[in-house]
Amino acid sequence: MVEMFEENQESSEKEENFADLLDSYDVGDSNDIRQGDKIEGTIISIGKSNVYVSTGSKSDGVVEKAELINENGEFLYKVGDKLSLYVVSLNESEVILSKALSGSGYAAMLEDASLNHTPVEGKVSGIIKGGFSVDIMGKRAFCPVSQIDVKYVENQEEYLGKTLSFLITRFAEGGKNIVVSRRDLMNRDIQESRENYLNTISEGDIVKGKVTKIMPYGAFIELAPGVEGMVHISELSWSRVEKTNEALVQDELVSVKILKIEKKDGQNKDNRQNKENSSAPKISLSIRQTTQNPWERAEETFSAGQQLTGKVVRLAPFGAFIEIAPGVDGLVHLSEMSHTKRVLKADDVLKQGEMVQVVVKDVDLKNKRISLSIKDTHGDPWSGAQLKYPAGKVVQGKVEKREKFGLFINLEAGITGLLPNSVIAKSSEPSNYDKLKPGDMVNVMVSEINEESRRVSLAPPDAKESNDWKQFAENENKSQSIGSMGALLMEAMNKK
Repeated sequence: MVEMFEENQESSEKEENFADLLDSYDVGDSNDIRQGDKIEGTIISIGKSNVYVSTGSKSDGVVEKAELINENGEFLYKVGDKLSLYVVSLNESEVILSKALSGSGYAAMLEDASLNHTPVEGKVSGIIKGGFSVDIMGKRAFCPVSQIDVKYVENQEEYLGKTLSFLITRFAEGGKNIVVSRRDLMNRDIQESRENYLNTISEGDIVKGKVTKIMPYGAFIELAPGVEGMVHISELSWSRVEKTNEALVQDELVSVKILKIEKKDGQNKDNRQNKENSSAPKISLSIRQTTQNPWERAEETFSAGQQLTGKVVRLAPFGAFIEIAPGVDGLVHLSEMSHTKRVLKADDVLKQGEMVQVVVKDVDLKNKRISLSIKDTHGDPWSGAQLKYPAGKVVQGKVEKREKFGLFINLEAGITGLLPNSVIAKSSEPSNYDKLKPGDMVNVMVSEINEESRRVSLAPPDAKESNDWKQFAENENKSQSIGSMGALLMEAMNKK
């Protein structure tokens, strides 16, 4: 009797344990999952064409691998990753999952999708007034042309026949009046992608981007879907850029440095508009700062006396700025533009954009200033002028201009002397000089020359005091000869 009781008790315990085991197995039964539900699943296996996902029930889910491939054709998931998917259909053995609802179904499913903001798949079947006709789960829906894409639609026909994902924005009259939007769904995906990307970047990073819009003040660069920054025209290049389209072209891929990420006001307020704004901050970018500042190696590159070729980038009242390397400008002052004439305005001798030869006069790295000269690239006509035009020498010159006090006579390019009226009066025929006009040739005698002050005093060759000048010149030559012979004799005696 006791043995029978113990056997019955043992049998009863086994039944209870089996029931517990069955109950634990039935937790999360597939009956708890309904068609159209959104679930969070974990990847448990990756096959050649399908991906198997744990649904939290006794039936595993399966989704086509092709649905999980990104725009670049890459499959980036691995076992253990989490996925957000929708239940398309289910049976006792498996649950068919998808990124969006599709296939034939009932109006109730579409209504649920509308209420739950669940994406649905639809085929664009026609173009109608104001938009498109879309077939969704056996129902006809309307998509306004402004809601088919996030970009401006130029050609509606490019969407015909395509199967796309939509959000139901209006469901009325039992499914007879359905309005859908692809734009809203794309914006939702873009916002999610934007938030993920913004978490990976910070100020100072150098990243890749695509030129999406060129403006007079700079260019907009797309860093990722929904993430755009702006490069101001001053940050396009170390060189001076006058027009943005001279430095960039539409859709060009460029490297940029993130200068500043400025979040918009209201990012912490709990409303949809401010939430969207908070995920789209203002981003300032630079292209030029992805390369070294040319001034950092200017000491190695430039030195006084160096002759270079540069481009005239800006004309100023006091001179011209010449770009001698990308991002490095030097100044040619008005006084350094010509030996041969007095320059009052830079644009009298230079044009913006032209190439010129310059000589480096001085490099001030501390203040980032380089002084240049154009006239030093040519020989200085005053160098050796005192030997070339000694006092008493008669030369031919050209009348440059007439003033109240006398005539300016040009001896050669860069050397002009003054023939005063007071000296002309000592000529045997002063009236001959009254007839001279600019451009006429005339013989004159050098009465005095000063190379340092760059001045030459002239006189008529037949002036009454001309013999004195000749005598002075002869005496000067003799004294130079005697001085030279004395120096030679002294040098010979020192050697002995």
